[in-house]
Amino acid sequence: MSETEVKSKEVKETSEKVEETKESTLYYFYTTGCGWCKKADPVVDELIAEGHNILKLDLANGDNKKLEAEVKKEYNKQCGTPFFIDASNGNTVCGFRDKETLEKWAKGEEIPAPPQPTGPPPKVPYHGADDKEIKAWKKEYSKWVKDNEHMPNLLTTEQILSRPRPKSDPPARPLPTWTDEQFDDWKVKWDKWAKENDHLPNLQTGDQMVNSFKQRLQQMPPQGAQAAAGGAVDQAQGTQLQKRLIVLEQKMDRIINHLGVK
Repeated sequence: MSETEVKSKEVKETSEKVEETKESTLYYFYTTGCGWCKKADPVVDELIAEGHNILKLDLANGDNKKLEAEVKKEYNKQCGTPFFIDASNGNTVCGFRDKETLEKWAKGEEIPAPPQPTGPPPKVPYHGADDKEIKAWKKEYSKWVKDNEHMPNLLTTEQILSRPRPKSDPPARPLPTWTDEQFDDWKVKWDKWAKENDHLPNLQTGDQMVNSFKQRLQQMPPQGAQAAAGGAVDQAQGTQLQKRLIVLEQKMDRIINHLGVK
């Protein structure tokens, strides 16, 4: 082998090694308290075992949190967790998806966002509602279903009404600025409501609800806690805080909303 051929081979091998050790741009951001992340974790682990170079990034780590903020800003993306993004081009999957979908994303295929409803469905009648109210709701819901035929797995009126329904609305969710006394007052109201609606499955106690809310509040960044307490933040931080509060409120709503339509 000539000297030229030897050098050419060395350059090729060096290039291949660099390519092999090149850091992946496939990021999977997750949080330890996220239920959907727990479902995504084994799927991601399978894909990694099959050769897909996906980086698992826990947002409890400050550097990972900064990285997430950077890629979201660069590609103008908003998502809670789980959050999948190819940092080289912004190709994103927001939320849990099945293995087939995530594998397509890992291979570079653009994944369309799940279909969205045209608006919220009409509120399901309370437990014990009279026939007139139920009939009116059925008419409204049927119209909503027709306007949302693009949505998969829509329930029928019979399926919805067969589910446990509350007798009244639960107390309005707590606010980040509340004092301990206000939280204590809310817990009393919640426990009273839960007792009146003990036919509903898996209701948490007021203590469990408040503890969960406070834990999520503690996960907010320092500027978020400052704004929640009435401090001043710049417009960009305020916008980010608003979005985080919306996500927090949505999670709280999912816990206390037992109105039949999930």
